[in-house]
Amino acid sequence: MKKIVFKLTGIVLFFLLACGNRSKKETQSQIPSVKLPKKHVVYQVFTRLFGNTNTTNKPWGTIEENGVGKFNDFTEKALTEIKDLGVTHIWYTGVPHHDVITDYTQYGISNDDPDVVKGRAGSPYAVKDYYNVNPDLAVNVENRIEEFEALIERTHAVGLKVIIDIVPNHVARNYKSISKPEHVKDFGEEDDTTLTYHVNNNFYYNPNEAFAVPQWEDGYSPLGGEPHVLSDGKFDEYPAKWTGNGSRLSRPKMGDWYETVKVNYGIRPDGEKDFDVLPEGFENNDFKAHFEFWKDKTVPNSWMKFKDIALYWLNKGVDGFRYDMAEMVPVEFWSYMNSAIKMKNPDAFLLAEVYNPALYRDYLKKGKMDYLYDKVQLYDTLKHIIQGHGKTDHVPPILEELQDIEHHMLHFLENHDEQRLSSPDFAGDAKKGKPAMVVSATSTTAPTMLYFGQEVGEDGSEETGFGDPTRTTIFDYAGVPAHQRWMNNGAFDGGQLTKAERELRDFYKRLLNFTIHSSALAGNYQDIHIFNRKHTKDYNSKLLSYVRWSEDERLVILSNFDHQKGYRLNLALPENVVAAWRLQEQNLKATDQLYEQYTTDVVVEGDRAFIPIDIKPLESLILKLE
Repeated sequence: MKKIVFKLTGIVLFFLLACGNRSKKETQSQIPSVKLPKKHVVYQVFTRLFGNTNTTNKPWGTIEENGVGKFNDFTEKALTEIKDLGVTHIWYTGVPHHDVITDYTQYGISNDDPDVVKGRAGSPYAVKDYYNVNPDLAVNVENRIEEFEALIERTHAVGLKVIIDIVPNHVARNYKSISKPEHVKDFGEEDDTTLTYHVNNNFYYNPNEAFAVPQWEDGYSPLGGEPHVLSDGKFDEYPAKWTGNGSRLSRPKMGDWYETVKVNYGIRPDGEKDFDVLPEGFENNDFKAHFEFWKDKTVPNSWMKFKDIALYWLNKGVDGFRYDMAEMVPVEFWSYMNSAIKMKNPDAFLLAEVYNPALYRDYLKKGKMDYLYDKVQLYDTLKHIIQGHGKTDHVPPILEELQDIEHHMLHFLENHDEQRLSSPDFAGDAKKGKPAMVVSATSTTAPTMLYFGQEVGEDGSEETGFGDPTRTTIFDYAGVPAHQRWMNNGAFDGGQLTKAERELRDFYKRLLNFTIHSSALAGNYQDIHIFNRKHTKDYNSKLLSYVRWSEDERLVILSNFDHQKGYRLNLALPENVVAAWRLQEQNLKATDQLYEQYTTDVVVEGDRAFIPIDIKPLESLILKLE
């Protein structure tokens, strides 16, 4: 992806620099006036880790040894503290019932085989039963769905919206729902397994071949080599199904998503589509038109199954979904399912994991997604800058290239797939992420996402079993140390945090609360970085600046990514900003909105203006003009 970013950078840098030579009238026209909803903030929480107070963290430890969090740990106090952080939506990751290596047979749940389960607690993306929830998360396993419904009610009561995962591309190898409604057939239940492919088969098959577990490498063995009655190097599957990442091997490799099977959406093995496609230009129609388009169409069986699953959870009170690896599923399916969801709840929050920039507009417009990850452009670029081998010059071109869809590109610095900011392999220090967080949260109207523990500097260093440190485990039972210090044995008051951790959380709280209440951050954006790179002494590629404004609020935002050096400079506002803001030659003040302890002047001289700035290492200033 680096090549794509740099190619865009060159094109757009030329465009932006060329704008500096245009007339005042021409540059004014470069600033569009838009009105968009206020910003959302999504708090992603790995549900089974959140409330766990156990600090043992034994590698490959059992649920009894390492403990597990429950739905009930999300008390009114905990949820209120999350909301008060500046959060509008909470994404409960790992809720649908997935494979686990804990015996729940007394509740009618079959045991899962370690040979096709990652870790001891299992991957949340190997769903075993879409009509129930992970039994680990319930105090009373028999009432697990009721406990989740109660959590939805508590979450709504404090003013938060609920998001859960749907994983449409793949399911667990041993998928079997014991909770489905009577009229629902299981995935694969009616498949013709003598065929590699049929449009209404839910899976792809290798007829006459048995599945074999991968050849383990690099000393790996399931459960860390601990004996288990089902851990015998075998898993009974005949005929073999294709694996979740698309591998057609009857014996997938260790690096494949061997614990899952690929869902068939009516795409033939040669890539041909066995379903209707949207007419040219139809992407410009609203979700109601998309819903009407599909009403009289025959669609593959897997489409109907996942639509029914989504509607089932909407009826439970869920407010939206995060879709795993959405780009591996045809965009026409998303038009079909998302339009049905929007007909049920027009305000449903639909977030998709899509990594290919060439597909962004299709999945937003044809697929009727609300939001996509801005991973391979903004996140990757900010990560390089934080690590010291990237330049802030690369950020404005990204924002320019995505301008037409900027509201729909969700920003983040951490999630369950990415390294923790504090980990040595990323930044090694949570403070280095502060300027990037300001940019991530304030540069567009898009939602901001925060991963639990990020706000207190969790470093993900625990060696807990499957997978490597730097990412908090999603496969094993564990406690999350910095988060546990904030949790303070269920008091949720930060009572055990260090001074540095409290200060970091205070920073996130100030920033996020400002973003959700700022009218300017729901309004207009103009880059001033390129202008200052050209015209301002001591302004360099460690600094990044832009302006945001609405009818009643004008902001100048400057972030310093340099962890060693502060800067004194006169930050310049170009002619088009001075004109758009109707700045006159008078005394103006600008006050920082994060800590409200820094005030400076705005000096207007004709059609230019400048702001004397004294910025510290890793500091950001959100300056609001009087």
